[in-house]
Amino acid sequence: MQITETVSQGLRREYKVVIARDDLDARLTGRIEEMRPRVHLKGFRPGKAPVSFLKKSFGKSVMGEIVEEAVNETSQKTVTDNSLKPAFPPRVDFGSDIEQVAEGKSDLEFTLKIDLMPDFDIADVSKFKVEKLVSDVTEEDVTQAIERMAEQSRSYSAAPEGTAAADKDAVVIDFVGSVDGEEFQGGQAEDFTLVLGSGQFVPGFEEQLIGAKAGDERTVKVTFPADYPEPTLAGKEASFATKVKEIRKPDAIKIDDELAQRVGLDSLGTLKERVRDQLKQDFARAGRLHMKRRILDALDKEHSFPLPEAMVEQEFDAIWRAVEAELAREGKTAADEGKSEDELKKEYHDIAERRVRLGLVLARIGEQNGIQVAPDEVNRAAAMRARQYAMQAQMQGQSITEQQAFQMLTQNAQAMAEIRAPIFEDKVVDFISELADVTERKVDRETLFMDPDEAAEKLKSA
Repeated sequence: MQITETVSQGLRREYKVVIARDDLDARLTGRIEEMRPRVHLKGFRPGKAPVSFLKKSFGKSVMGEIVEEAVNETSQKTVTDNSLKPAFPPRVDFGSDIEQVAEGKSDLEFTLKIDLMPDFDIADVSKFKVEKLVSDVTEEDVTQAIERMAEQSRSYSAAPEGTAAADKDAVVIDFVGSVDGEEFQGGQAEDFTLVLGSGQFVPGFEEQLIGAKAGDERTVKVTFPADYPEPTLAGKEASFATKVKEIRKPDAIKIDDELAQRVGLDSLGTLKERVRDQLKQDFARAGRLHMKRRILDALDKEHSFPLPEAMVEQEFDAIWRAVEAELAREGKTAADEGKSEDELKKEYHDIAERRVRLGLVLARIGEQNGIQVAPDEVNRAAAMRARQYAMQAQMQGQSITEQQAFQMLTQNAQAMAEIRAPIFEDKVVDFISELADVTERKVDRETLFMDPDEAAEKLKSA
């Protein structure tokens, strides 16, 4: 076996590997000898078939296993012998014809491409000066929240015969959905109550029922969003054969003890206290979001080091796919954003670099300070994600339980890694916030719930 370093530039290493065909043949012979006692072939006593015959019969498939093992062994040996810290598992480019190698006619030649983890020092986070936005919960905030709650829980009464459905009315419907003339699972329901304008169904569905009367039958045509959770329906045009069975008008909203009792509380006063506490939590989360952004900005500013190219490109590809999907969904192009495609790509490539840099910095801080995410924390977050997914799917006519959604998530390693990542990030940010110099700045509610960058610009010009 020959391993020769061919590239050593920045965080990139490449090694040319050559494994002689005689070496491979020796491995093949050894493997055949091991399996011979277990092989039963017609015309030969058990374990007596000649090695040459077994090579002819099984050599090609066994050689494939040997090549795979040789590549894995060489990759590990190269990493260990050179004390490398790969950012990703080594990539393999074969330089020889694998078919020829499998037939024992050629040496095995391949190139190992390895992107290394950068070596860098962590800035002293105790010197960070970070601003946290805060705002008081007012009586008006509480009143508005209760009014929204009353709107969501309001009752409806049957409308007079011949009444045409209007926005905010509830309609009781039966429907059957189909794509390309074929009914699809979860696209049917009977006696379903839908509040028009609630956004409960696929965009475009509810608007087509405005003006309908009890007894009407309508064919509602919609296009499922490109990011629809069910892949077989995403981006597809669908028709819903819909029968309107009843029109119901919203009853007047009353904010009183009865409203509180409908949500399981004893009085309006208790409801106000609960709502105020919930709003305080919401305000605190919004303020923390601004603080987190400022901490991440400080980390990005204080750290500059080379990044693994493959890691950046992987992040950029994921971002760009999402951008392209969003543009396609909105029927737009890069020009509609006032930029060329190259300018837009450059912008998102910079974002990819920031994400990778911050990910490496946060990981290093977490590692140095023993910050970990417990399995039960990930499972709780997965259960919450599964509940949201199941509710969304059911609202859109699909039949999926929380348990089914949870199983799908927990069986997907990438999905669980994506759930774990923000938990870990928040833990590291909390750790930094305890060391940094954090000052509070009181703002109005509107500013508190702005995008952090927009809020920063507003406050800068104030």
